[in-house]
Amino acid sequence: MENCLKFYIDGAWVEPSDPKPFDVINPANEQVIGQIMLGNENDVNKAVAAAKKAFSSFSRSTVQERLELLDAIIGAYQNRIDEVAETITSEMGAPIWLSKAAQAAMGVAHLSTARSVLENYEFQKEQNGTLIAKEPVGVCGLITPWNWPINQIACKVSPALAAGCTMVLKPSEVAPLNAALFAEILDDAGVPAGVFNLVNGDGPTVGEAMSQHPDIDMMSFTGSTRAGVMVAKSSADTVKRVAQELGGKSANIILDDADFNKAVAQGVQSCFQNSGQSCNAPTRMLVPSSRHDEVVEIAKAAAEQVKVGDPHADDTVIGPVVSETQFNKIQGLIEKAIDEGTDLVTGGPGKPDGLNAGYYVKPTIFANVTNDMTIAREEVFGPVLSILKYETEEEAIEIANDTVYGLSGYVQSSDIDHARDVASQLRTGNVHLNGASVDLNAPFGGYKQSGNGREWGDHGFEDFLETKAVMGYAAE
Repeated sequence: MENCLKFYIDGAWVEPSDPKPFDVINPANEQVIGQIMLGNENDVNKAVAAAKKAFSSFSRSTVQERLELLDAIIGAYQNRIDEVAETITSEMGAPIWLSKAAQAAMGVAHLSTARSVLENYEFQKEQNGTLIAKEPVGVCGLITPWNWPINQIACKVSPALAAGCTMVLKPSEVAPLNAALFAEILDDAGVPAGVFNLVNGDGPTVGEAMSQHPDIDMMSFTGSTRAGVMVAKSSADTVKRVAQELGGKSANIILDDADFNKAVAQGVQSCFQNSGQSCNAPTRMLVPSSRHDEVVEIAKAAAEQVKVGDPHADDTVIGPVVSETQFNKIQGLIEKAIDEGTDLVTGGPGKPDGLNAGYYVKPTIFANVTNDMTIAREEVFGPVLSILKYETEEEAIEIANDTVYGLSGYVQSSDIDHARDVASQLRTGNVHLNGASVDLNAPFGGYKQSGNGREWGDHGFEDFLETKAVMGYAAE
């Protein structure tokens, strides 16, 4: 897909009310690969009206009807999954192997998870003669980011559809073409008109209009904490539900009894995956002071195995970051870390040798970082790792929790009980023990300024439901 010059509203592709072209850039070569149109409040109003109209019937659809609809969507998605992967690679720079194995694959995974939850969910139960009913929350406004684009679209759209909600999606304007493909897939699968609507645009215009809209009952937002605050403020006047998945600065605590060769190398790889553009990346590696220098050597060797390059090359481990704006932000934070007195282990400012075109960042590691330094406090969203020292386990936990964020955490130990004990003291929504990967059925979300609400599995499903109590329901 090269262009998406229309919006998907009420089951049809319609012209924007005031066309404003916006270029989509391939971050691997800085070339324009397509265009979208940026919408405005009028476009949002049309989409919300369609969703509101569709809600009256879709909210009363049966579980079986929604199961069949999800089956049709899964089938239509699988027919175009390679196209989805190629589109994601071309517009946000993920290596094609990652786009196929994870970026595009997560679409099927979230659709299938939502289907499974729906099939087994108890929407009604009697309690002391009162009916407790779970009902769809209403019209949902969904705002998604560019870093895991289909993942974030699917983990909102899938449970919203399964719950019986209708919706308006605003994908990131930086990587929007995969969202247009997703809309085509839903259309092919026979999603009823008005149930799913897509309006492209930027946050201050379309995002703001959605957040303020009196006929949107819930806003589900994934992105920066700064933008999430704006969504919450704009939503407050209409007292709508707001679910947010925001930034992170996750600590990776390597305990003294861990296998250091494995844990450190794994920590480097995990931090750098997707060019470091994951909100739950383990960007602060906390290590015993006495083993700091040993860790630095292992981390340096691991980082130097990370090949940066063309997303379509077989040996590429990480591609470019998504945009010039992101590249410049990352460069500024790298330079600030050097100015603040960290030890640069590998990488640093500028592009890797031989990569002049494209927003490529050197895999970078800083050592002797303290938790008051900018590089340890701000979310970099690039392939940049900070190594921090601790004297005691208590200090490690204190450092890990000394952040405004609380999305994820990581603990490495050869003793699982030891790892569990430390995990129980971390103020984060997720904790990964000894390299455990994500669990699609487990709740995903954060404490503190990493957001509120949860996505994935039954917790994500329930975010799209309201609770009704019907007294006197039981017959005398």
